[in-house]
Amino acid sequence: MPHPEPLYDVAQLGHVELLTPVLDDSVRFFTGVYGLDLVATEGDCAYLRGWGDHDLTTLKLTSSANSGLGHVAWRAVSPQALERRVAALEARGIEGTWTEGDIGHGKAFRFTAPGGHLTELYYETEKYRPAGDKVPALPNQPQRFTGRGAAACRIDHINLLVPDVVTTRTFMDDTLGFKLREHLVPGSGQGEVGAWMSLMNKAHDLALTREPADTQGRLHHLAYAVENREDVLRAADIFMEQDVFIEFGPAKHSRTQGFFLYVYEPGGNRMEIFSGGFHIFAPDWEPVTWNTEAGGRSTAWGLDVPASFHAHATPPLS
Repeated sequence: MPHPEPLYDVAQLGHVELLTPVLDDSVRFFTGVYGLDLVATEGDCAYLRGWGDHDLTTLKLTSSANSGLGHVAWRAVSPQALERRVAALEARGIEGTWTEGDIGHGKAFRFTAPGGHLTELYYETEKYRPAGDKVPALPNQPQRFTGRGAAACRIDHINLLVPDVVTTRTFMDDTLGFKLREHLVPGSGQGEVGAWMSLMNKAHDLALTREPADTQGRLHHLAYAVENREDVLRAADIFMEQDVFIEFGPAKHSRTQGFFLYVYEPGGNRMEIFSGGFHIFAPDWEPVTWNTEAGGRSTAWGLDVPASFHAHATPPLS
């Protein structure tokens, strides 16, 4: 039986909308401490970007009664690819709607994925054009390094809680072209509890973790990348000085091999500062199956996972 042809119609994690009950506090955190730039405000929404993001905005904050994910958006590689992926979704019986777009991007197809998360596909995007003291010395860099706060560089990946990991990852593979890179199957009848997937050659753009509660549509975390491990350690010092609770890290993941640090933004959403992670260049990559934590350890170097890492997600359970 021939191996299915991999799909490369979807390119990257484009932007994410986070809901927050304390919009002003969240904006202050993301600009002053996390280190993003505020590029626009409209009504009860704020639009931000990392200094290394090539698009105008990669994060939308929306005022809401509860924290959580508003929507996650994936960018197609071309207008034709967008139409092909929408056709594939509709062939699977997915009922979506077209929107006219938002600040920073054009028309988008909105649908609800099997895990209950509102998802967008789009292609047209507004590029960031630096001016004044933000013009970089190197023209292949979107903006001069800011150095403000943790100086989060660019949007990297998202982790979603889903009731059924296999069903959701199969759907994301079949319709959007996500490739399974690693998954966690502990045995003892637990089934698959985690999957790490990517669109191109990263270790992951999307992580799926089994939802422990009888609900759906919740967010585990959103991650922005920095350039190296030292930047993660620098972020830890900055969070400490700003009295931001550090939930987990700095340490190294077993899966993806990324260096990480987790905190909560004021609205309650978990944010990660991430660096590294392996890259995949082989077209016939065989997904790595983990049946236990590495050598009985929760992380690559043996740091235990705090209970809150499995218990906390947004929106919180009532």
